[in-house]
Amino acid sequence: MLIYYLPLTLAFALALDLVFGDPPNALHPTAWMGSVIAFGKRHSPVRGAVAQFVYGALVIIFGAGAFALIAYFGLNAIRAWNEIAFILASALILKTTFTLRGLIRAARDVQRALAANHLIEARRLVAWHLVSRNTRELDAPHVTSATVESVAENLADSIVAPLFFFAILGLPGALAYRFINTADAMIGYHGATEYLGKFAARLDDVLNFIPSRVAGLLIVIGALFARCDARDAWRVMMRDHSITASPNAGYPMSAMAGALNVQLEKIGNYKLGDATREFAPSVISQSLRVMIAGAAIWILLLVISTIQLSNYLTK
Repeated sequence: MLIYYLPLTLAFALALDLVFGDPPNALHPTAWMGSVIAFGKRHSPVRGAVAQFVYGALVIIFGAGAFALIAYFGLNAIRAWNEIAFILASALILKTTFTLRGLIRAARDVQRALAANHLIEARRLVAWHLVSRNTRELDAPHVTSATVESVAENLADSIVAPLFFFAILGLPGALAYRFINTADAMIGYHGATEYLGKFAARLDDVLNFIPSRVAGLLIVIGALFARCDARDAWRVMMRDHSITASPNAGYPMSAMAGALNVQLEKIGNYKLGDATREFAPSVISQSLRVMIAGAAIWILLLVISTIQLSNYLTK
């Protein structure tokens, strides 16, 4: 059974996500990671840009390493006891590194609030679940845009990337990625924590170089299955992917803008795509269909490739 460890673990993890969603924070490794990062931020003993950068790098290196090593030795101990328990434990942990059901639910919550003309609630939900920008002054089209942008970007950050690192580095790799990505979300931005989080931000850029571009391609292909504009998804991605400050986020977001024939805008930062249609809450549903199609293609490719690899190794 261990020969098929990768595809079995991936399949069980996906089933856990779709059936049960995310565990409570008290049992969620990503929440534990957030607590470690917050502790490091609060107890930073140093001042100055260079010292902050070094301290922040040490927090990331030791934090990511600790979670990876705990998973490695803990799962090896379970493996020595029972192979089935090893695969189930691996699936349970892997599930916490990605989320599909949670992303769908968060986006649909915003869509329902917008459809009911509850703009204040929609602003609160999009800020709580999906984006870090200030949403208090956003109108309905910009709340919709923020939601669609998050759906596209999370295909890369929350689905493609963790499963990519699981496929090539196992669970330690997926957990290390999740720690770095969480740190980037918490402290990797301009402002008071800019130098503290700069190492995390740059490392996250490196780690997401391949997954973000894969996610962009998956959105182009997913648009075909979702009956959206795959041709424009490719055109806009090739034209607008470099407009965002992030070297990676522009790929899936601009592809989604083209697939839906809308213009995605973060006020004062970027505009992606062409405003060939008006925003409506239904655009969120369309973005989810494209994202789900892309995620399904990615997971299917991983399962097939890992089965093929397992069969090759048994020869």
